[in-house]
Amino acid sequence: MKPAPSPLFRAPVLALALALAMLGAPAMAQQTTRWCPSFLSVQGAPEPVHRGEITFSPYTHHWSRSPEHKHVVLLALDEQLPGDRLCGLSLFSNSFGQPTVYVYAGQQFNSLLGVPRLFAKVTAGILYGYVAPYENKVPLNYNGFSPAVIPAIGYQLNTHDSVQVKVLGSAGIMLSYGRRF
Repeated sequence: MKPAPSPLFRAPVLALALALAMLGAPAMAQQTTRWCPSFLSVQGAPEPVHRGEITFSPYTHHWSRSPEHKHVVLLALDEQLPGDRLCGLSLFSNSFGQPTVYVYAGQQFNSLLGVPRLFAKVTAGILYGYVAPYENKVPLNYNGFSPAVIPAIGYQLNTHDSVQVKVLGSAGIMLSYGRRF
């Protein structure tokens, strides 16, 4: 008899299925249909120009080196909301090679410091994936779940493409590419 997949494996698979469903649903739904809760939108704010953003990160720099650190790769899907708000889901292999999910909501601040293409973004949400023996590598971890706040600064290359640097607390920084659709 084949054993059931572990919860560590099931969570990222379910999250990936949700992300793929979110990508395919616009073809079947109207532009105003949202997956994010409506209370996250700013009432009366104009609709965003883009429906969402896919982000890919191939590189994370850790402030301190450890032989336990593994290569980190991230794929995220955000839905853009009125009022420069967003919500999303990211899947990544954490610094210790464990599959991890981050579900979040956030705010984007455009034209930072008067530079039209410069922006800042901050997200807050729940991480799942830092489990034994690495459960103490993120603060306030309980059974693999922990809160997270991730600030980022980015530069819009053109209407659709951006580069971003995300600050991962005292652990390091993540470099990423975003593509709006």
